[in-house]
Amino acid sequence: MSGTTPATEGAKLYGVMAEFTSPRDILRATEAVREKGWSRLEAYTPFPVHGLENALGHPGSKMPWVVLGGAIFGGCGGLALQWWTSAIDYPIKIAGKPYLSLPAFVPVTFELGVLFSAFAAILGMLALNRLPQPYHPVFRHSQFARATNDRFFLAIEARDPLFDLDGAREALAQAGGVNVETLED
Repeated sequence: MSGTTPATEGAKLYGVMAEFTSPRDILRATEAVREKGWSRLEAYTPFPVHGLENALGHPGSKMPWVVLGGAIFGGCGGLALQWWTSAIDYPIKIAGKPYLSLPAFVPVTFELGVLFSAFAAILGMLALNRLPQPYHPVFRHSQFARATNDRFFLAIEARDPLFDLDGAREALAQAGGVNVETLED
């Protein structure tokens, strides 16, 4: 367990993080740590690793529901706006066309549905990823700058119900992690 840093007194503990050299190593380590009962894990990799989401136990994405909600809101809003302007605010009877003429309202309704789903996708992604986040405790790991190049990192968060500092260090070291370090908020 090289590179361990002692926790300073009074600092809030974020967790323990270890470095791995390959996608296969981090995938195996994640599965091994999850088998021991740890549940609050997070992995940092330079590229997507197939199967890592399942190994971490992450649920499916909420983004499809966020985008669908934006599309429904935009479409309904566009339809309601067109109906209100043609039937309530400025009603004009033209060639016997009804005030709620759905075929004529389709293009605007569709376009507002697309526009609002795009806004929902952007804002939902930012909110669900808790962005912008200029600082995160994992930045304190001595080798974390390599996470964008060629290294893989696995963190056990202190908010895990089974968290024990020595147990977390040992679990990551037994899983093949190097540079196991304690991270503080």
